[in-house]
Amino acid sequence: MIIETASRLKGLKEYYFSVKLKEVKALQDSGKDVINLGVGSPDLYPSLETIHSLIASSLKKENHGYQSYKGIAAFRKGIATWYSKTYGVTLDPETEILPLIGSKEGITHISLTFLNEGDQVLVPELGYPTYRSVTEMVGATVVEYPLQEDKNYEPDWDFLEKADLSKVKLMWVNYPHMPTGAPASVALFERLVKFATEKKILICHDNPYSLVLNESKPISLLSIPGSKEVCLEMNSMSKSFNMAGWRIGWVSGAKDYIDAILKVKSNVDSGMFLPVQEAAVAALQNSEQWHKERNDIYRKRREFAYQILDQLGCIYRKDQQGMFIWAKVPISIQSVEKLVDHLLYTYHVFITPGFIFGPKGDRFVRVSLCTPENRLQQVVEQFRNIDLANI
Repeated sequence: MIIETASRLKGLKEYYFSVKLKEVKALQDSGKDVINLGVGSPDLYPSLETIHSLIASSLKKENHGYQSYKGIAAFRKGIATWYSKTYGVTLDPETEILPLIGSKEGITHISLTFLNEGDQVLVPELGYPTYRSVTEMVGATVVEYPLQEDKNYEPDWDFLEKADLSKVKLMWVNYPHMPTGAPASVALFERLVKFATEKKILICHDNPYSLVLNESKPISLLSIPGSKEVCLEMNSMSKSFNMAGWRIGWVSGAKDYIDAILKVKSNVDSGMFLPVQEAAVAALQNSEQWHKERNDIYRKRREFAYQILDQLGCIYRKDQQGMFIWAKVPISIQSVEKLVDHLLYTYHVFITPGFIFGPKGDRFVRVSLCTPENRLQQVVEQFRNIDLANI
């Protein structure tokens, strides 16, 4: 290169999955049949109504132009209707919803909108790596807050009460939690809203897993009284609607927050493809039966995932929500990184090491349920006489 990269890249590493999937592809290119149990990319179809809507809309030549930065009214209204039906939350589709090209984009837009260099951001010690990387990219400082494993991975409130939070502007939370599968609860959300109100900290809740293997009623942080004044909530169609590659999400909250984020977003992209938005409208009308059938498939797969983890000697909870199983490796395993590489290069099975979600995950692994049942059965067979000596 004839110029240096920006200083923000000096501490920034390439996303773990970006690096590891290159290794997986290299093995596949060499003829190895690699079974990927790492990435949470749904392998199931969106609903037929969703696909038919996309096709029909794509055939209209007038639908291929630039679109509004705020998305079409029908999409925003569809989100509002879905929020009302799913969570009992009332949103103004004109002022309280902003469509996003995936919620990962939203993390960046929110950070660019509200953070200055030197501001502090509360990031969970175990969580989506992008919370941390984007915070650092925009020049803010990560303040890691502990999660209590014995209390469903809720924030350590004693730590938060004692900490100096005078420079903290944002707090990232995510329930149902990834990677641990810990559920949301009304009590937890009420405490978060109270905390945010008292400390004048904006809570940013990432909520893509509430419909996946959730045996109770899904909850939105925005259902808590007073939440709109101190909270934003992102949601996504990637997981619950099998539309990961479509890149469709949104952020919801009070008008002032949405208007501010729009200032950044309108300078970054040129709107979402119209047929994709119209297909999303159709997807948001998926029946409860459609969602049940998706979860039934994941439940069957989960039983095989349990067998795989049992073969590795791992410990895990069976009340996890979402499309992953989070499990602690046995004491005999000296290095999770070596375990992951051993499984990949010896057995051609890729699972995710827990340390990519934070230092407290260094004794854990995560298994995705986004793999067909027959492939999971294949792993069970491959691991039947597995040798984990000296790992």
